[in-house]
Amino acid sequence: MEAIRKPVPAAGRVFPQDRHNLELVANVRPHGWENPDPAPRYNMVVLGAGTAGLVTAAGSAGLGARVALVERHLMGGDCLNVGCVPSKSLIRSSRVSFDIRSADRYGVRSGGNGAVDFPAVMERMRRLRAGISGHDSAERFRSLGVDVFFGDGRFAGPDTIEVEGKALRFSKAVIATGARAAVPSVHGLADAGFVTNETVFSLTELPPRLLVFGAGPLGCELAQAFRRFGSEVTLIERGPQFLAREDPDAAALLHAAFLAEGIEVRLNTAVTSVSVAGGEKRVHLRDNEGSEDTVPVDEILIGAGRVPNVEGLGLETAGVRYDAAGGIAVDDFLRSTNPRVYAAGDVCLRHKFTHTADAAARIAIQNALFLGQKKVSALTVPWCTYTDPEIAHVGMYEREARERGIAVDTFEKKMSGVDRAVVDGEEEGFVKIHVRKGGDKILGATIVARHAGEMINEISLAIVGGIGLGALANVIHSYPTQAEAIRQAAEAYNRTRLTPFVKKILGGWLELTK
Repeated sequence: MEAIRKPVPAAGRVFPQDRHNLELVANVRPHGWENPDPAPRYNMVVLGAGTAGLVTAAGSAGLGARVALVERHLMGGDCLNVGCVPSKSLIRSSRVSFDIRSADRYGVRSGGNGAVDFPAVMERMRRLRAGISGHDSAERFRSLGVDVFFGDGRFAGPDTIEVEGKALRFSKAVIATGARAAVPSVHGLADAGFVTNETVFSLTELPPRLLVFGAGPLGCELAQAFRRFGSEVTLIERGPQFLAREDPDAAALLHAAFLAEGIEVRLNTAVTSVSVAGGEKRVHLRDNEGSEDTVPVDEILIGAGRVPNVEGLGLETAGVRYDAAGGIAVDDFLRSTNPRVYAAGDVCLRHKFTHTADAAARIAIQNALFLGQKKVSALTVPWCTYTDPEIAHVGMYEREARERGIAVDTFEKKMSGVDRAVVDGEEEGFVKIHVRKGGDKILGATIVARHAGEMINEISLAIVGGIGLGALANVIHSYPTQAEAIRQAAEAYNRTRLTPFVKKILGGWLELTK
């Protein structure tokens, strides 16, 4: 399916223009900001002030480099403005509502209400986002010694970037322009109108009926959140499973949770066209068996993946190779086809996460400024989809190991067998850990639990530190915690070491010493 370009939001404007968004803009795109006079030459020029750009700029300046940072819209990028921060704020509110409505099963008489004041939910999000925005503010970065430029930056040569008529000459540059929502080319969609992650957080009224187009992490998270706010939600996915790359058992658990909450899930289904009639949007569908249907809705949320921001940067002028789908072409050291120019973050990485952008920026600093040889392929990258329950993963999936010809043993502990999960009423889920067959080297893990995103970090640490699953069995975990599931999965591994021969030796010893 071909992606079409979505218009870029107006620079420096965030809707609604209430006091919180005005505070946000005052921090990340201050009105009246005057770009400084450029230095004769910079050690580092950073194009894009999202997570990768901010970490690169702050880290380089902290090490003594002369740094310029160029941003065309809002500092903080997607994460602060239209990504992690606002979405997790909404998810938190939705969980509160869900918990109140579920309170009776804990012996708490709430009346099952949990009514949501959607404008108040969104106002809370805007307030929190504005409060956090000081971390990414232009003034903070100026105080760090970074020259901050607002405007459209583009390469004017292999060692020069121009912004607002000023030339920034550099020894090294990092492209960190991020990515944006991919909008599928569907007849009638643009005319009917839709929201993406770039606009959904500007809503001030709850859409009574919402269709979520694409069941990736964003689509699943917001489908559940809006359902809990009170919208009738239909989730459309072309494939046979949402969260396509996740463990099938994990996706099946989430599927069941969505159905229980009243989300209508349509798998193996494509959107063929969109029309408008009678004041409503009508989304026309066709499933894999050829059956057609039409779903009337009030709003459409697009969550069909992301495409890198590579247009209008003058990359050809700088000799930087790229393509519209894959972004900036970089080697394992994040170096582009111009040896002076590196890239970091969503514009070049397969894993488009804030924490991966942060890690890549640190690699780019070392390799660009200090002749480092850090490799992006050496990163151990966990991730989490913040649904309820959450699905977190790190390392290989079992299918990936099979594709690479690596035999694995898998040890699983269901949350229904973990005391804390039982008393919390959160028995749905599991910890599944894959090790190289015959040993305890951890290759990967998937956790499904209400706080899986917190729990997966223990497995990430073990992988990075070369700690085997057997050692995790010997780590004392606080009781009762849901993280005990990890230790119990590790104990399942240790029990496999108790072979008949070992049992015989132990039995002989006990017989001898009794």
